[in-house]
Amino acid sequence: MSEYNILILSAGRRVELIECFHHAARKLCIKSNIVAGDSSETAPALYFADRHYMLPCILEQSYLEAIVEICLVENISLIIPTIDTDLILLSKNKSDIEAKTKSRVLISDRKVIEICRDKVKTQKFLEENNFGIPKLYTDEELQSDELHYPLFIKPKSGSSSVDTFKVKCKHELDFYTRMIDHPIVQDFIEGEEYTTDVFLDFESHVITIVPRLRMSIRSGEIAKGKIVKDKLIIDDITRLMEVLKPIGQITVQLMKTKKGIEYIEINPRFGGGAPMSIQSGADSCENLFRLLIGQELSYNENYRDHLVFLRFDQSICLDEDMEILK
Repeated sequence: MSEYNILILSAGRRVELIECFHHAARKLCIKSNIVAGDSSETAPALYFADRHYMLPCILEQSYLEAIVEICLVENISLIIPTIDTDLILLSKNKSDIEAKTKSRVLISDRKVIEICRDKVKTQKFLEENNFGIPKLYTDEELQSDELHYPLFIKPKSGSSSVDTFKVKCKHELDFYTRMIDHPIVQDFIEGEEYTTDVFLDFESHVITIVPRLRMSIRSGEIAKGKIVKDKLIIDDITRLMEVLKPIGQITVQLMKTKKGIEYIEINPRFGGGAPMSIQSGADSCENLFRLLIGQELSYNENYRDHLVFLRFDQSICLDEDMEILK
C-alpha cells in the first residue's frame, strides 16, 4: 500500500491543521504520516504529528538541506509551508527540492509569490487587472497638506497584522513612518471584512472558494468567524484566481465596502483559520490527498453555509524528556 506522507514546515501552533490532515487520511483510508518541522522544540503542533523534526532557522544555509533530508528519510509526498518567510525561499528552490526528492512542494510559481509577498506589487497587479483596492499614496502625495484622514499604514512585506495602524492625523503619519520599516500608506476603508479560503489544484483550476466573515480578530488571526456563501465575493475571487494562477491553498483578505469589494492582501499559503473552511466541508486536506493519488477534482460549493466558528486556546504539558504528559 502506497504512503502519502505530508511535511508541514514551521508547524508552530498549527495543531488544527495537522488534525485535519489526520482526519482526511482516515476518511480516505490512506496510509499517511503527518510530519511536522519547526525551529523551536516548544512549537505545540510538533507533538500532534506522527513524527517531528527540529529545523534550522529559515535564514540558515542548512535549512533547505534539512528539508531535503527529512523528505528522503520520511518518504514525503508533499511539503507544505505555513508562514510567509518560507514562501520566497521555497519558490526559488522548488525545482531543486523536487529533483532531489520524490516530494512536491505546495508553492505557487515564483512570480505569483513575488506579487503576493510585496504589497506594492500586489497593489499594481490588482489595479492593472481592474480589481478594487484602497488607493496607495506616493511619497510625494504624502507630503501634501491636503491629505484626507484617516489613512492606513503597514509594512511593504508584513504579515499577521504586525505594525499595521489606522492613521488619524499628520503627527501619527510622521511617527509611524519613522517606526515601520519600508511602510506603505493607503486609504483607510471600512466595511465587512472577510477572509476567503481558496483551494486550487496543481494546474491552477479553482476547486473551492469559502468566504468567512471576520467577526473577531486576535493578533492578526480570526478568532470568531462565520461561513458566508457570498456570490459577489465568490465570483470576484474566481476572476482573480484566473488571472493570478496560483496553486494549492490561498488566503485572500478583502472588505465589502460601499464601493464594492476592495482587496487587502493575498497570502499564498494556509491561513490560521483554514480549519474553519475545512470543517465546513471544503476539505483542502482531503483534496490534496485526492490529487496525490491521481484523482481529478472539479469546482464545487459542497460546504455548509452560515456556520459560526469560535476559536480558543488549549495547552499541553511536556515532561522532562519533552514528551506529552498524559
